Amino acid sequence: MEHRITPDPQRSRATAEVVARASYGRLVAWLAARGAGIAAAEDALADAFVKALERWPIDGPPDNPEAWLLTAARRKLIDANRHSQVRHGAMDDILRSIDERDSAPAAALPDERLRLMYICAHPAIDPSIRTPLMLQTVLGLDARTIAGAFLTSPSTMGQRLVRAKRKIAEARIVFADPDPEDLAERTEAVLDAIYAAFGAHFDDAQRQGAGLAEEALFLARLVARLTPKTAEAHGLVALIAFIHARDAARSPSAAYIPFDSQDTTLWRVDLISEAELSLATAAQLATHGRYQLEAAIQSAHVARRLYGADTRRHVVMLYDRLLTIAPSVAAIIARAAAINAAGEPEQALISLDAIDPQRVDRHQPYWATRAAIAARLNLPCAVDCYQRAIGLSDDASVRSFLAERQNDVTA
Repeated sequence: MEHRITPDPQRSRATAEVVARASYGRLVAWLAARGAGIAAAEDALADAFVKALERWPIDGPPDNPEAWLLTAARRKLIDANRHSQVRHGAMDDILRSIDERDSAPAAALPDERLRLMYICAHPAIDPSIRTPLMLQTVLGLDARTIAGAFLTSPSTMGQRLVRAKRKIAEARIVFADPDPEDLAERTEAVLDAIYAAFGAHFDDAQRQGAGLAEEALFLARLVARLTPKTAEAHGLVALIAFIHARDAARSPSAAYIPFDSQDTTLWRVDLISEAELSLATAAQLATHGRYQLEAAIQSAHVARRLYGADTRRHVVMLYDRLLTIAPSVAAIIARAAAINAAGEPEQALISLDAIDPQRVDRHQPYWATRAAIAARLNLPCAVDCYQRAIGLSDDASVRSFLAERQNDVTA
């Protein structure tokens, strides 16, 4: 007698959630690249995910979830096109050409994603929203995560993203590869989005976005190959590789380990070597930018740990240079931490005091850095600063680490 395996609803829902996080951007890009448009592709894919949550707990998850979602989204697009009673020439033909076999698009998808990122950098789109648009549409980050990266509220960011997508639809921006001469002006926004996605990997308390780190490095490498004369593309590859090389040493046993306490034998030598080579390639192009300088800072940190070189003053000078070409709150805070590490906590505190308090009121790195500096100066406010930093952290391991530092102050 044949026994039918009973589907596990909880497992099916979990599968849908994992696929949603891992494949959303790729599937949107795949549909948009074939004429659906960004907004229509997102709507169709959202409908497909709803159907998945309805069907998979009953039928069990399919062998190839991406292919199932792609087929469901395609059917939604065709239905929407018919109901609108507007036939867009090649639209039906394009949609029918999408493979319905039980196999998901693979090798071409990363290129589709990069292509969609470049369309999001179209001159008709407000420069200030290009990077957030890529993060949501292509890389699948939610408005809350994006808002945190840009120090704004989720509601404000959500409204800006809706307006940007409306602009794309109203302007009938064509989904097409930019001309070679247009690549350079669009590449900066693409690089910014890739790095912001990489940063989201560390902001994910459950590390559910761990795949973002590998994806960001892959996309950065792709841009560097696409625009080999763009120094900042090589600089970003170097920066991401330097940081990602230390991932295993950052929390080997679910506990947060700060840079100076990490076991360097857990660092990935292959990525560090790639980073140094990419940084050297960028230097040969004789133009300096934010990502090269940040990569140089990482290189200096690594040299101090691996070879015993005292690079602390050098790091401060690199931050000085960074602030002249790419001033930001994050760079000011990092420079203050570097000044503190170089033995000048008083100057570090002065640097932090110069920041507009409203800009950092809910910015965790600011309070963590201020707490460390205040503790070194034996200031009573260190306890409160640590408490603010703990309250603003979503990562349990970071909260535990900061609580230990807070206890050291009160002991």
